[in-house]
Amino acid sequence: MDLEQIVFTIISHAGNARSNSFEALKYAREGNFEEAEKCLEKASEELLEAHHVQTDMIHKEAAGEKQEITLLLVHAEDHLMNAILAKELITEMIELYKIIYQTKGATYNV
Repeated sequence: MDLEQIVFTIISHAGNARSNSFEALKYAREGNFEEAEKCLEKASEELLEAHHVQTDMIHKEAAGEKQEITLLLVHAEDHLMNAILAKELITEMIELYKIIYQTKGATYNV
């Protein structure tokens, strides 16, 4: 894979993960925790794919194959870090929604 393919693969998977995370939050707000968990699982899968690409780059660099650092690569890494952070925060927010629903005595799908 050339650098441009690597960059856009990372951006694509990170963007999908971020979208899935925010979709999970929407479901949680509605009390549909079963769907929220499915979305978080999809987000995790997307992040794993992006991580595989990133790890491959790291292994190649450790083996002496230097990678040019471009603005696009930095941009891709930024997308990935933001997607990871969004998923982590949204996971915690969903737990808060569960507490709110339990406190109000509402029923929801776990």
